[in-house]
Amino acid sequence: MASSATNTWIKTTLPSLPTSSPTTLNKRFPSYPNSNSNSNTITCSLQTLHFPKKYQPTSTTTTTKTTTTTTTTTSPARETKPVITSPSETKHPLPQKWNFLQKAAASALDMVETALVSHERQHPLPKTADPRVQIAGNFAPVPEHPAHQSLPVTGKIPKCIEGVYVRNGANPLYEPVAGHHFFDGDGMVHAVKFHSGAASYACRFTETQRLSQEKSLGRHVFPKAIGELHGHSGIARLLLFYARSLFGLVDGSHGMGVANAGLVYFNNHLLAMSEDDLPYHLRITPNGDLTTVGRYNFNGQLKSTMIAHPKLDPVTNNLHALSYDVVQKPYLKYFRFSPDGVKSPDVEIPLKEPTMMHDFAITENFVVVPDQQVVFKLSEMITGGSPVVYDKNKVSRFGILDKNAKDANDMKWIDAPECFCFHLWNAWEEPENDEIVVIGSCMTPADSIFNECEESLKSILSEIRLNLKTGKSTRKPIISESEQVNLEAGMVNRNKLGRKTKFGYLALAEPWPKVSGFAKVDLFSGEVKKYMYGEERFGGEPLFLPNGVDGDEDDGHILAFVHDEKEWKSELQIVNAKTLKLEASVKLPSRVPYGFHGTFIHSKDLRKQA
Repeated sequence: MASSATNTWIKTTLPSLPTSSPTTLNKRFPSYPNSNSNSNTITCSLQTLHFPKKYQPTSTTTTTKTTTTTTTTTSPARETKPVITSPSETKHPLPQKWNFLQKAAASALDMVETALVSHERQHPLPKTADPRVQIAGNFAPVPEHPAHQSLPVTGKIPKCIEGVYVRNGANPLYEPVAGHHFFDGDGMVHAVKFHSGAASYACRFTETQRLSQEKSLGRHVFPKAIGELHGHSGIARLLLFYARSLFGLVDGSHGMGVANAGLVYFNNHLLAMSEDDLPYHLRITPNGDLTTVGRYNFNGQLKSTMIAHPKLDPVTNNLHALSYDVVQKPYLKYFRFSPDGVKSPDVEIPLKEPTMMHDFAITENFVVVPDQQVVFKLSEMITGGSPVVYDKNKVSRFGILDKNAKDANDMKWIDAPECFCFHLWNAWEEPENDEIVVIGSCMTPADSIFNECEESLKSILSEIRLNLKTGKSTRKPIISESEQVNLEAGMVNRNKLGRKTKFGYLALAEPWPKVSGFAKVDLFSGEVKKYMYGEERFGGEPLFLPNGVDGDEDDGHILAFVHDEKEWKSELQIVNAKTLKLEASVKLPSRVPYGFHGTFIHSKDLRKQA
């Protein structure tokens, strides 16, 4: 069983050229017809199809040390080519507890799936569901890596950085046999632990209920919410899953989520989240490794899914969260946890239809809930479409609700037409103007992450003002038109969350969806200061780590994983947030794929882990 759980499919042959040839590419992924969409849309830079390489220090490693600098050279190791198999060809061990009827049903349903995959391969996949696009280059997964100590460091790690930086991401264990969206991958957390100027690194899968069952079967069986659930084949995949459930071959009653998006440390628990499930409790071991404790329901209090971006109030230490349902009412609920983990009753927020709600915001006294134009319409699958759609007839709006509300009767809705923010970076109150100010990245086309479109994606950092007295809204770009760039993934000083902040630290998503650096943006003046990773070097979300509570708002450091696509090596960079000067880089023993969101846990908090 253990051997079947390794993701050996990612060990591909290292090509001699900087990018993969079409011939090599087709050997790695199923042969889908080429999409006939406009070729301009693939300039999203995912076409840079470097294959994964795994590198380890070899006998040629040399190390030099000075008082301030340590450098190490490593040699990349070649990787072997995966064996591509269809579902019926996968020789997975059947669980010993299956009876004759279950074994017969498993074989029959595998044959049905093989026929379904064969039918799917006759039709072109949109780029938003094509694994050759979605997990190409450094978006491709990596194997787990146990804790590796005393990593080489260039520069000097600041003394104030003591603890562990953890970052989540999508990392599919099994190679896709059909459609796959980047968001569909299994959750993997990467951890860099700092102690006395030294650093260690580890990465581990979050052992979700879904992943555990797929490991026992040695293959992917749960439906992928974005990459596979399109049109009639999506309906067929749902029916196939329900049939397997009916025979007891799989069990989705204990969660089907991948826990690959957010991370929060709350009440001595490190929680990994995606909004399709409950959180998962992870633990950092003394040597910097990671283990999964299990699916976490706050001691039986949480009975529904939880959004991937709960908000931790830095003053009250309450955790505020949402839960949305795409099938049945209530489609949306709000709740909070006290600092000791006691949950409030759910506040049901009435919505006419289920809405994509990846993020929200808090102020000192309110929660700010976006009800936008990307909605779930499962009926669209019947006519051959995606269940995630842009509703052009809907008017986007924001709901303002008291943090301590017991119901939604006093919730105030303010329209904000044509406004879709996948992420909201902060919000605060301006009582003198009767306004709430929301800072977010407004994305157009709104559903371009989920559905293929001809128009180039734009993500514009914006100030949205919601007037509680007039019920009107205004919106304006924070950055001047001449300096506009795509800004996505980032944060403000977490000690200032929900209060007026001057600076935002955001990923420069150029060329989209790669991140070529980060921007320190003055949210009042619109001034942009950029830190670039360099030629053929890309990263992800910049994490701002404040040096303390009482210093200047920008007194701290930026932590970011950076990958060199030329050398095929990854590192963690530590940048002074005031000066934007690189202070240290930690050379990592494994490639770190581009991922999602992270947090930092200080050493004093780690010692109190649950």
